[in-house]
Amino acid sequence: MSQWPIAELIPHAADMILLDRVVSFGDEDIETQLTIRNGGLFNLEDGSLPAWVGIELMAQSVAAYAGCQARLLGQPVELGFLLGTRNFQCNVERFPAGTELHIKALRSLQDDNGMGVFECQLSGPGIEAFARLNVFRPPQVASYLQEELPS
Repeated sequence: MSQWPIAELIPHAADMILLDRVVSFGDEDIETQLTIRNGGLFNLEDGSLPAWVGIELMAQSVAAYAGCQARLLGQPVELGFLLGTRNFQCNVERFPAGTELHIKALRSLQDDNGMGVFECQLSGPGIEAFARLNVFRPPQVASYLQEELPS
């Protein structure tokens, strides 16, 4: 289990933090967990979450992986970008309220320019989802965000 609260690992705030905790993490992987609760930003009227939110759960798991790695090195948690996903597959249309979900992300590629690819799996009772996420974390994110556009 992570020694840090999830809010200290991802650059999200308040209701945008969808994960409850980091179950485990290593040099190349992470496992996170959440229980679907009523009243969230993305919940449907019955309290369930649409399956497409699984992509955000996977992305936040990747962000938590980067946050854990930064914390281990004594570095600040920095902003990253989800560039896209390939082949998102899910066997259900929604995740029911009260369901405990586990998300696993395995880093399959990362280069020195900040590009990365993660193989992700989301599971719960009768639920299986898979995707490959393409992510980007610029080496100097603050200066990257403040670059002036050419005239």
